[in-house]
Order: sequence, then C-alpha cells, then structure tokens
Amino acid sequence: MRIAVVALGKIGLPLAVQFASSGHDVVGVDVNPRTVESINAAQEPFPGEAELQEKLEQLIPSGRLRATTDYAEAIPGADAVVLVAPVFVDDETWEPDFQYMDAATKSLAEHLTPGTLISYETTLPVGTTRTRWKPMLEEGSGLTEGTDFHVVYSPERVLTGRVFADLRKYPKLIGALSEEGTRRAREFYEAVLQFDDRADLPRPNGVWDLGTTEASEMAKLAETTYRDVNIGLANQFAVFAASHGIDVHKVIEACNSQPYSHIHRPGIAVGGHCIPVYPRLYLSTDPDADIVRTARNFNASMPERLVAQAAGILGDLTGRRAVVLGAAYRGGVKETAFSGVFPTVAALRQRGAEVVVHDPLYTDEELRGYGFEPYALGEAAELAVLQTDHADYRALTPAQIPGVKLLVDGRNITDGALWSGTPRIVVGTGS
Repeated sequence: MRIAVVALGKIGLPLAVQFASSGHDVVGVDVNPRTVESINAAQEPFPGEAELQEKLEQLIPSGRLRATTDYAEAIPGADAVVLVAPVFVDDETWEPDFQYMDAATKSLAEHLTPGTLISYETTLPVGTTRTRWKPMLEEGSGLTEGTDFHVVYSPERVLTGRVFADLRKYPKLIGALSEEGTRRAREFYEAVLQFDDRADLPRPNGVWDLGTTEASEMAKLAETTYRDVNIGLANQFAVFAASHGIDVHKVIEACNSQPYSHIHRPGIAVGGHCIPVYPRLYLSTDPDADIVRTARNFNASMPERLVAQAAGILGDLTGRRAVVLGAAYRGGVKETAFSGVFPTVAALRQRGAEVVVHDPLYTDEELRGYGFEPYALGEAAELAVLQTDHADYRALTPAQIPGVKLLVDGRNITDGALWSGTPRIVVGTGS
C-alpha cells in the first residue's frame, strides 16, 4: 500500500516507521521543516523512543519511508491516510482546541483522491469524527464519504518510549462510518500491525471493531479518564491517610492483593499529553460527569496541597530557597507536557520562595527556556520538593542539598533511612 501519515511527532513518526517496516511505502507530512529534514537524513528528531533510530537507518536508505512538508506530495493516490495532529484543551474553559487538526484536515481534503481510507488516531471528544471531520472532508474535497472515500476512528493506545512494543501488545480499536469503511479499516490495520498472543484477553488480540466511530472515540476517553479518576481517588485516600498518621502505600498494597481492587499510586501531579487532557475532552460532551470533574480538580490541587503542607512546617517561605527536583512529567522521559513542575513552581513563588529547578535530563539552558532558574546538586536550599520520579533521585541524601530543612517527596521514592534526622513529607504517609 501507499500510506500517508500526517504529523510526525512522538506518535506519528513511530507509526510511519511501523507501517514502512511492514512492507509498505510511506510518506510522512509535517509542517516543521526541521523535523522533515531530520527524518530524511535518517536522524530521529526527538530522543527516547526505543528502536526508532535503528529503524530509520534501515528504512530511509531503502526508500520505504520519506518525509515532506507538502500535502500535494503525500495525499493524492494514497490508499490510506493516518492523522495524528494534536488536539489541545483550553486551560481555563476546558474546551477542545481543534486548530491543528482542523488545518490538517482541510489540507488533506484539498488533495484527497477517490478510494482513500482516512483514519483519525488523535484522541477526540465523542462525535467529532462524524460531525466535524466528515463534513470538513466532504466540503474540502467535493467527494462523498462512504462512496468516494472512507473514514474510521482508531485511537492510538501507546506510550512514548515504547510505541513499537505497545503496538504489538494492545488490540487495535476501530469504528468506521460505514460497513465498507469497517472492512477497509480492518484490512488496513491487519496489514500494517503485528500482534502479540495474549491469553488474558476475552478474544484474540488484533483489530477489534467497536461498531461506530462514537464507540471507538469513547473507548479511548474512557480508558484514560479511568486512570485520572483512579489516581484522584488514590490522592484523596493519601490526603486522608496523611492526616491520620497512616501510610496509604501500605493500605493500597494490601487492597490490591485482592483481585477486584486496582488502586493506582498517589502523587504530587498527573502529567503528560494524555491523562490530564482527555478527561476534559470527555467533559466537553458529558458536562454532567461530576465524578470526572472532581477527580481532575483534585489531582490538579495536589502541588498546592503539598506546598501548603511544607509551609505549615517551615513557616513563611518568603525569601527561602526552594528546589523543585524534576521538570519532566514522569521519570526517565524528557517531556514537560502538563508537568507538575509548573504548578509546583507557581505555588512556591506565590508564597515568596526563591525557586530553582533541577532535572538530570535537561541542560541549564533548556530549564531557563521554561522560565526556571537551574539548580545543581551541591548548592544550598532550605526546601526540596521532589516532583519527578527519576531513578537518580532514589538515592538522594541531605548532603546533596546543603542546608535543607525539609524534603517533600511527592512520589514516595526516596529512602527514609538516608534522610534520618531531616524532616520529610512523603505523599500519602503521616511522616
């Protein structure tokens, strides 16, 4: 097949590579010329994705994969087009921001030719594929969906850093706008993906048809919103446990020894492109989902709660030097999307603290680019707030932060024995 992939980011590029690795001719489209240039030079434009560099070095010279900024070069004559342009959410209104996907869809429509299968993989509010993209594609192309071309919604279900492994591990969900679209979508994904055998699934791993685009859209929102709600419950338990001198981590471990309990880990923040965002996409079409809204707001309140707890122990933070340990949203990943570093720094600054930030994955220049003053271990600070569960921080000691009077461990990864004699707040414990 001839396949086009629109938006070559941390999901789109690995998808393009996967399709090409399965023996198909793939053209990737991206608006960033630097990204396109890097890919065509067989250089990964971002670090951290397992197997990506090696696969690029094989595919680019073979001619199976190439990148362009020109839709006219990629779309006409394509058997399938996969879109993974981002959809964001307004921080204040919680309304979806479709500007990037709108632009991609309009550009695609201008060059669409009959016979193409179009698959949207970006997470969307329920109903978006049918009510927004279908009319936009028909208007821009002059073609008719279900006759001239076919549209399917098939959510990506992968985690950056392990995309290729996740593509094999999880069923590929599809929901099309027509029976023929369903048939085409199944044939397409069965031709570009390979699946691991999984005895734990109720049916064989592979392409799973959910019947409609709306069901497929909701499945992605439901599986990610579940995680946010679960973490919100864990954080609620953590706050209560800490106020009663209970170690919530022991409680959760005990609960999860029973097969019907799956309580997640509490923590200072829920970050990343997915979990903080998708519940708000769900709420955009189900405003009565009070459980979802409450969990999202509670999780967003955790940085302020822990900083307030620190201020309750140290007193006035005005003029005190506070270091936030970790800019990334999760350990081992160089990514700050919706990272807890931003609300944590804001909460400290609001109390007058002099805030500095440390992260072993970022240079001083990169940290300054986010508006942070960089910190190096060995420099003095009175308060340390551990925001990211980097492996480097597990053996952290007070000697590495001279003058530290309090550690707030927002991820429960530091060793209490190493901090003997120095006050320590650990999320979800009475200490």
